Amino acid sequence: MAFLSTAVWDYRRVGMNALMDREGLDALAFVSADFVQFATNFNLDVQTWERPVLVVVPRAGDPFCLLNELSTNHFRMAGTRGQLWLEEAHFYDEHRSRSNAKRLVTNWPQIVADLLRDKGLAEARIAVDALPGPLARVSQILPRIEVLPRTGQLRDLRLVKHPEELALMRQAARLSDWAQELYRDAIRPGRLVQELDAAMHAKIFEEAAQRFPGEHLEMRGYTLTGPASASPHGNGALTGLRVEEGHGIVNIVIPRLNGLVIENERTFFCGTPNDEQVKAYEAALAANEAAIAAAQAGNPVRAIEDAARTQIEAAGYGAEIRHRTGHGMGLIGHEYPEDMAFNDRPLMAGEVYSAEPGIYLYGLGGFRIDDTVVVGEVPEVLTHAPKDLDSIVLAAA
Repeated sequence: MAFLSTAVWDYRRVGMNALMDREGLDALAFVSADFVQFATNFNLDVQTWERPVLVVVPRAGDPFCLLNELSTNHFRMAGTRGQLWLEEAHFYDEHRSRSNAKRLVTNWPQIVADLLRDKGLAEARIAVDALPGPLARVSQILPRIEVLPRTGQLRDLRLVKHPEELALMRQAARLSDWAQELYRDAIRPGRLVQELDAAMHAKIFEEAAQRFPGEHLEMRGYTLTGPASASPHGNGALTGLRVEEGHGIVNIVIPRLNGLVIENERTFFCGTPNDEQVKAYEAALAANEAAIAAAQAGNPVRAIEDAARTQIEAAGYGAEIRHRTGHGMGLIGHEYPEDMAFNDRPLMAGEVYSAEPGIYLYGLGGFRIDDTVVVGEVPEVLTHAPKDLDSIVLAAA
């Protein structure tokens, strides 16, 4: 599996065009990193708050972009690979060593205004993925332009994945299953959790080099052990923390492959768990399985949350829930919708969610199992690392 093809661009462009037709728009503009990748297949290498970028997709005409000069060679290399979905790129300068003052970042609004004027968009209605920000200053130069925030509508274009996106997510999920087995064999009492994560990530990248040569893998993930795991994202003081016998361990593996993210989280036990640990784990597992079963096309989005919460409350741990059951998955780790616990719209086939209910007992630890699930008539689970109790109890020595 390689970078996404132009078939994905064609699929996304259909949705963009339909949005422009519904809203009476002349173009879409993208200014945030994830939406830039959505519209170009280019993995942006700058922070947009520091170095603003712009991608414009006209209703009539080809897309074009304005990038910081830092991205020049990165963009050329992506083009050489055949990865890009647009050909026309313009660059602005961020230092004074060039003689052309018109290209300086200090002139960014004028550069954008000139581009839009050249493309016949000086009086256009343009929807943007975020609050206008730097584009607001363009409106002062082109007073007849309308820059319209349409964040929600543009987010909706990302919900249902193209088959190529799902295929890529399956590849990432298989790597994550391999990584969970790697962790399972490496966890032992006395091991520093940060050293463990560093060692495992090194091996994951070695494996990825065999599976995905010349492609782009990013890795997030970390180990939470013992009482620290009662905070879903750790206690903020992991340096020097070691795995101890009797600890429950929440292990988090989140690969992003060629711009698409999946999650795979498992709870392990270092040594035989006590009765409370077993009870909490079994409740979390029942909630995870209920959430997966609820990810069925036609169910309300909140059904995933409702199913998991019902299981946790029935086991007596309702007061120990600290987050909703999951979130959308895709270009970023936490995709849309962000309100899934309260969202009544029907789930659509091809959406992707995490199913990650958790129980968090202060002083003892967290119990969380997270699978990446594709919505369908029958939900498809992408992550398959074992989660039965026998498989996740590790020898203490």
